[in-house]
Amino acid sequence: MSLTAHIRSHRKPRRSASTIAMRAGVASGVLGTLAVATAAGSANAAEPVTQTLELPVLTGDLAAQVAQSAQATQQAAANYQLQAERDAAAAAAAKEAKKDLAHAKAEAKKKAEAARKAAAERATRAAERTTLTTASSSSSDSTSSSTATGSAAAVIAFVKAQIGDAYVSGGTGPNSWDCSGLMQTAFKQVGVDLPRVSQDQSTFGTQVSLDNLLPGDILYWGSAGSAYHVAVYVGDGMFVGAQNPSTGVAEKPLSYDPPTGAVRVL
Repeated sequence: MSLTAHIRSHRKPRRSASTIAMRAGVASGVLGTLAVATAAGSANAAEPVTQTLELPVLTGDLAAQVAQSAQATQQAAANYQLQAERDAAAAAAAKEAKKDLAHAKAEAKKKAEAARKAAAERATRAAERTTLTTASSSSSDSTSSSTATGSAAAVIAFVKAQIGDAYVSGGTGPNSWDCSGLMQTAFKQVGVDLPRVSQDQSTFGTQVSLDNLLPGDILYWGSAGSAYHVAVYVGDGMFVGAQNPSTGVAEKPLSYDPPTGAVRVL
């Protein structure tokens, strides 16, 4: 036996044809698989990729800013509403003030007009009294028949101030009169409330003789209780009355139209 018969040879054993063929087939299969995988990867690469975006998580600072913005918006809305309410209140107040001003102006105008009329009447009466006093003091007739004093002087001053006014049936002034309307208004100046018509005025007070007349006595024409005309005796043989449409309020002597009788109320 050879000494080397049990020593393995270091030479590579020869592969049989079948082994080589099998390995070639495996390799071919692997290459085919790689080719298929590569093609699939290329196809997949051509398809669109859908990505999912994740919203950022609110941080503490961002949350505070959002809260501040919301608060600022609410405050602005509240300020707008408050301003609107103030504007509406101001408009209503202005309207009310305008109404009150118009009312105050109307009232002031009425009061001013009333005060003006009252002042004019006082001034007229004062002037008439001065004129009457001067005329009376210069008269040469007896004191009992020509000088009016007190209430009588005021009545005479009033009727003389109306001389020249028109005669109108039913007139009670201030610029037109009938006979009894003038008497009633004249005596009202001194607080005497005469009846409205001449018939009743002819019986109001005390009947006096025409020979004993005093300034301020009421003269009447016709019988007492059915008189058709009245006037006031002003002294010095004169009377003033609303005579007729042609003469109006005039001063006449007793001889112009002698009266029937007289009554004294002062």
